[in-house]
Amino acid sequence: MNNRLKKTSVWMPFALAVALVAGMWIGKVFFNDSAKWNSRSKLDAIMEIIERAYVDNVDTDSLIEASFPGLLSSLDPHSVYIPAKDLQNVNEELTGSFSGIGISFNLLNDSINVLEVISGGPSEKAGLLPGDKIVSINDSLVAGQGWSDVRVRSSLRGEKGSVVKLGIKRHTSQRLLNFDVVRGDIPVTSIDASYIIAPKVGFVKINKFGSNTYSEFLTSMVNLAAEGAEKFIIDLRGNGGGFMEPAVLIANEFLPAGSPIVSMRGKTSPDGEPTVSDGSGTFLGNDLVVLIDEVSASSSEILAGALQDNDRGLVIGRRSFGKGLVQNQMELPDSSAIRLTIARYYTPSGRCIQKTYAPGTDYDRDIINRYEHGEFYNADSIKLDKNLAFSTVHGRTVYGGGGIMPDIFVPNDTIGVTSYYLNVVNAGLIQKYTFDYVDRNRARLENASDVKDMLKLLPDDDTLLQDFVSYSQKNGIAPRWYYINISRDLLVNQLKALIARNTLGVEGYYRVYNDVDPTVVSGVSSLLDGKAAFPITEKAL
Repeated sequence: MNNRLKKTSVWMPFALAVALVAGMWIGKVFFNDSAKWNSRSKLDAIMEIIERAYVDNVDTDSLIEASFPGLLSSLDPHSVYIPAKDLQNVNEELTGSFSGIGISFNLLNDSINVLEVISGGPSEKAGLLPGDKIVSINDSLVAGQGWSDVRVRSSLRGEKGSVVKLGIKRHTSQRLLNFDVVRGDIPVTSIDASYIIAPKVGFVKINKFGSNTYSEFLTSMVNLAAEGAEKFIIDLRGNGGGFMEPAVLIANEFLPAGSPIVSMRGKTSPDGEPTVSDGSGTFLGNDLVVLIDEVSASSSEILAGALQDNDRGLVIGRRSFGKGLVQNQMELPDSSAIRLTIARYYTPSGRCIQKTYAPGTDYDRDIINRYEHGEFYNADSIKLDKNLAFSTVHGRTVYGGGGIMPDIFVPNDTIGVTSYYLNVVNAGLIQKYTFDYVDRNRARLENASDVKDMLKLLPDDDTLLQDFVSYSQKNGIAPRWYYINISRDLLVNQLKALIARNTLGVEGYYRVYNDVDPTVVSGVSSLLDGKAAFPITEKAL
């Protein structure tokens, strides 16, 4: 053989010529009818070219399947594709129970944001907090690696009792935090707490809007009324939403006939006729306060907005999340599904709940940006769009532009927050200590029939705090008594509340902690002072 044939300079021009001719042939075969050429034709042509000419064998069906999540996510932050193998797991969070770590999250721009930590679930026991970012799962880097929503879910769920290792980035810590979370059964219940919080004042905490939320809520309300409650607090803080129907039915319990609750405007319903109340509600004349925060989203915002715009309840807390896109889940013939945004939610005054997600907007950093700009601590830091002013039934001014702005702003409570406090929180030691404490004293604590009995069984505050500090020191956090004394009340209240939860259930936590929670205290005061006593305006259907 002539050695010159082995040289690139000889055979490369020939190869390029062949490739050029082949390319011209492909173009002539597939692209010669420009009149019919469009993006769908281009996709078909590209897939055909890949199948015929790509260097390796490719399963084109799998290739197309892999493109669907990106296709849907490019529309808006909440449209998603759900493969058939994941559909059941995705639906279980609102309709049944499953084994996992007990969080809800948002996956945007390759960042896994913890939106909600389910009360009493494995993640809360381990010390995870809303706002955490999951950087790694079982030592595998997930941030920036293109993980899909369903891949994250399947990695976090698993056999009961198995352990998942999480690397967490938290805004109060410069270093990566590591948590070992033991998977467990996650019950899908909606009501965390329901009890008389003050004379004639009932408190109800709703953690999500699922298929059973309305019936659970109504049962709680009827029971509270039977115990003497005449005024009510509905706590929607940390509630990321869910089904719309329960929110509408709950609003109907408080609104006179003919009151608009919510409207949806989309391509098929541009006018957006509102859903209105029918006047059959059980609590039409009861004073009402609704608590919200930056995690309250979707159905929570529908309920809060409906009551606020109808001047039917006082909204207290911080600006809500701003999720006002309506998703319709449509199952495909292969049992996969898409959740496609088909409309936007509007409150009765005409406000659009959805915050902007325009190109160039850092949607997934919005909550962090609010924190960094001081919105959590000062109402004056909130950027209200004066061009989006609307009026409630009685003429109060409310603003659109994303989320529900409360009538009474309550800043994020930072009293007692020190470097020592942040260190023990970031290490998950408050949760771990209280679980260990209850395990060591379970026989004695189980004699308590209610929170008051349980608190009597605890040591005095100084002894409890000293025991916790010693525990933390054994786990790597050195005592710094100057800061510990500043954080004393905050630490003691959280220790007692978590011991109550571990002894008596999640309601025990709220019965203890609500007594010092500034937002709850503001709600109770507003009801007792008559600030939430709006006049009822009857309307005709």
